[in-house]
Amino acid sequence: MTDLEFVTTHRRYLHAHPELSMNEFNTTRYIKEVLNSLNIEYTTPLNTGVIVELDGNSDTTIGFRADIDALPIHEENDTEYRSLTDGVMHACGHDGHTAALLLFVKRCHDLKNNGLLKHNCVFIFQPSEETMAGAKQLIDAWGGSMKMDAVFGVHLMPDEDTGLYLYRDDEITASATEYRFYITGQSSHVAQKHKGVSAVEALMYVAREVSQIQQYHLDGLNRNIVHVGQMNAGEAINTVASNAYLEGTIRTYEADDLNTVTRQMDKIRQSAQLLYGVDVALKFNEGYPATKNSPELKTVVDQAVKNINGTSVLNDKPYLFGEDFSFYREIAPSYFIFVGAKDDSKGFNSSLHTARFDFDEHVLMNVADYFEEIVKVF
Repeated sequence: MTDLEFVTTHRRYLHAHPELSMNEFNTTRYIKEVLNSLNIEYTTPLNTGVIVELDGNSDTTIGFRADIDALPIHEENDTEYRSLTDGVMHACGHDGHTAALLLFVKRCHDLKNNGLLKHNCVFIFQPSEETMAGAKQLIDAWGGSMKMDAVFGVHLMPDEDTGLYLYRDDEITASATEYRFYITGQSSHVAQKHKGVSAVEALMYVAREVSQIQQYHLDGLNRNIVHVGQMNAGEAINTVASNAYLEGTIRTYEADDLNTVTRQMDKIRQSAQLLYGVDVALKFNEGYPATKNSPELKTVVDQAVKNINGTSVLNDKPYLFGEDFSFYREIAPSYFIFVGAKDDSKGFNSSLHTARFDFDEHVLMNVADYFEEIVKVF
C-alpha cells in the first residue's frame, strides 16, 4: 500500500464513521487497530483518544497533535465515503488530521526500527477539540508524563490553495468563550399585562446592549467579536413572557479585552434586573485561550516548509477561529499552522464547518511530509 493509499483508506473510513466530542469510541478503536497492525504500542489516558511515544536518538522530545472528533452537521456531499451517521459529519478536517498523523507515526516507526529516528516523538490523537477542551482534559489526565520540548499542530484550510502553509508568530487563533443569559420574569394574560414582568422586554434590552460592547467598550484597533448566536422567549401568543434566553460567543486575542467584555456583560445583567424587575443569570464557559505560536520555533517551521517545496504565507493577522491546541502551550513551546486544501478545479472549496466540506487526500501527504521535516530540522 502506497502512502497515498494509506491516508486515503483511513481518512475515508473515518469520514464515513464520524463521532461527536468525547464519544469517539469507534474512532479510537479504529486508530488502535491501525497501530496494532503496525506493531506500534500506545496508551489511552482518557476514555477516547490515543497517545503513541517513540524513542529516538536524542534527549529531545517533540509532540505532534491531531484532533479526532466530528461536528453535529448533516453532510450534503454525494460521495461513496459520505457520513453514514445522520446529523454528524467530519466538516472540519479532523478525519484528515488523524489519517495524516497515522501515516507520520508509521514513517517514524520505520525510521526507529532502522535506528534513524532523530528525536523522541509523541503522537497525540486528541478527542473533543470542538467542545469541552479535549486538549486540557488530556493534559490533566496525562499529568507529569507529558514532557516535551515542543509541540506542533496543523489544521486544513479550504479557503487557501493547496501548497500554501499559513502561519504567524504569537496569536494565530482567537480565544473562544461562550456566554448565556437566562432571564426570568412573571407571566400574565396579555389583557392584564401590567400584572406581569416581561422577560421579552428585558431580552431586547440585553440583546441591544450586548451588541454595542464591541463598538463602544473595546479598542477599535484590536480584533474582537462579540456575537449573539441565538435567543428565544415566551410561552404563548397571548401571555406576557416569563422566560427568555440569549447565547453567543466571544472571540478575542487579548486577555484584557475578554475581561472587559465579561465585566460589561455583568453590568448589563445587573441593569436589566433593575430596569425591568426580572431575574437574570449570566454564565460563561471556561473557553479556549488564544493560540499563540512560540517565535523561537518559527525558523524550524520555515525550514520544514522550504524542504518540502511548500509556499510559506506569513499572515498579517490571526484567524478568529477558536482552537484548543492553545492549551499545549502550557506544557511546552508550540507552533500551529494552517495547510491549504482548496482546489477549485476539483470542486474542493467549501469552507470549514459547512455541509459540503471535502478535500483531496493528496493534501494529507503535505501534512505528513511537513511533520517529518520538523523532526529532521529540529
